Amino acid sequence: MENTVYIGAMGYSGQKFDIEKARIMINQAFDLFETQYADRKLAVVSGYTNLGIPALAYEEATKRGWITVGVACDKANEYEVYPCDEVQIVGDNWGDESASFLAMCHVFVRVGGGKQSMRETAQAKADGKFVYEFELEPLA
Repeated sequence: MENTVYIGAMGYSGQKFDIEKARIMINQAFDLFETQYADRKLAVVSGYTNLGIPALAYEEATKRGWITVGVACDKANEYEVYPCDEVQIVGDNWGDESASFLAMCHVFVRVGGGKQSMRETAQAKADGKFVYEFELEPLA
């Protein structure tokens, strides 16, 4: 959809973290994007699994009536997945989907995250795209 702004959501999936803090961070970013792109449709793109930051981002997007898009490798199907409006399966291994994910999204929000989130954040910035970043410590 050409009038749609695709927001990439990156962050922890398997790692434990403070869920309430993460929700606040996601809402802060989404409020900003909603204001910035008031005249456009919004879609949240993340890793398709119903875990961690992707799950929180999808949940909030659904509450706001936004489109949800899952972009992941085939391994995501081994986990509980979010009932996204659109799904793109790219490759067999984690990270195979990164190039498609980065190309699809116009802006990003990162809440914590591991190596893949950091690699994708660095590439998004190198591509000249805006990344709203939040540091969130993992819980033991």
